[in-house]
Amino acid sequence: MVESERSAGRSGDELLPGHSVLSLEEYLAMQRSIGNETRFRALNALVEDGPLSAGQLRERLEIRSNALHYHLDELVDVGLVENRKRKEPDSDGLYSYYRATSLGEGILEHGVRELMRREWDALEEYS
Repeated sequence: MVESERSAGRSGDELLPGHSVLSLEEYLAMQRSIGNETRFRALNALVEDGPLSAGQLRERLEIRSNALHYHLDELVDVGLVENRKRKEPDSDGLYSYYRATSLGEGILEHGVRELMRREWDALEEYS
């Protein structure tokens, strides 16, 4: 029996190794979310620079505010980014900022970035 026949009767959750907190659908939603270049760049900026306000992200990504908020909302909805609120403003007077969650950091480090590293290593090896 080939692998596709063995897995044909399985639910998506059975494909995940061990016991996962998230469902397969939730992991796939995360992957789809960062498949968009703007969302990928926003998550990458938050991982690289740490927590940022929407204004700081807008300037860094050179994107309109309404478009940025649309993409940030998607990243928040799938659990890759969180919007934190301060009780007191920071030194710049900001109450709200965005930061990557541990899932957001992990999906970049062990997903897209790992694939990119492997590609660069292969190119260097064969150059």
